[in-house]
Amino acid sequence: MNKLSTEKRAQVIGCLVEGMSIRATVRITGAAKNTITKLLVDLGRACSEYQDKTLRGLNCQRFECDELWSFCYSKKKNVPEDLKGIFGYGDVWTWTAICSESKLVPSWLVANRSEEAAEVFMQDLASRLNHRIQLTTDGYRAYAEAVEGAFGYDVDYAMLVKMYGNDGPGDSPERKYSPSNFMNARKQVITGTPNKRNISTSIAERNNLTMRMSMRRFTRLTNGFSKKVENLEAAVALHFMHYNFARIHKSLRVTPAMEAGISDHVWSLEEIAELLNKA
Repeated sequence: MNKLSTEKRAQVIGCLVEGMSIRATVRITGAAKNTITKLLVDLGRACSEYQDKTLRGLNCQRFECDELWSFCYSKKKNVPEDLKGIFGYGDVWTWTAICSESKLVPSWLVANRSEEAAEVFMQDLASRLNHRIQLTTDGYRAYAEAVEGAFGYDVDYAMLVKMYGNDGPGDSPERKYSPSNFMNARKQVITGTPNKRNISTSIAERNNLTMRMSMRRFTRLTNGFSKKVENLEAAVALHFMHYNFARIHKSLRVTPAMEAGISDHVWSLEEIAELLNKA
């Protein structure tokens, strides 16, 4: 990897953050597969450390949280018996928190979908904020205790509980490849006095689509899934480094980090690559 120039690293990064697989990146850039993988892991770690230090003391007002499913090594049903139940084999969930106004994503966690993961995720989000916020999650029950443990009563928190109906038998094409029919949604205030007009998870769900489009590992029915959970964590950290600091948000006309007052310019891919020299 040390033989790659900054320009070549930037080219590799550009391919990865635009949703290309490792093998497609090999074909486009000419870099070796192992070189690209090592660059991803090392740079992902550097991006994670930089954002962990930088995305603090935030003045954001409203957050939406959600979890996104993916898998590592193999689908859960195909995991060998001796590896079942071990994190990193089968189902993996990425928890995200997005600011509804600046579109900044300061907190994420690659983990399982347990109550313990919810607690770690919420503690991390709470540690990055300067003041009381309004928070919306879906109706997943693990959120309630996690939010109380991280924020206490110093939060305006509500759940948006959505109900869906089945379109057909479980093995039908309509059921397998299409989303279920949305029936209705119920806004449930948990703590404080959230503004009911702002109780929504639409931006968090749209962010899920951005993740699926920008990381080949999250594409539905993909064969480019992560073989190691460490690679998935690195890809997520690199994605959010690019998303927060280098990608101009269409509705903002600046990057989320600029809108949130964290950065004063649009980062280039070369600047992201240079984080390796600062790690």
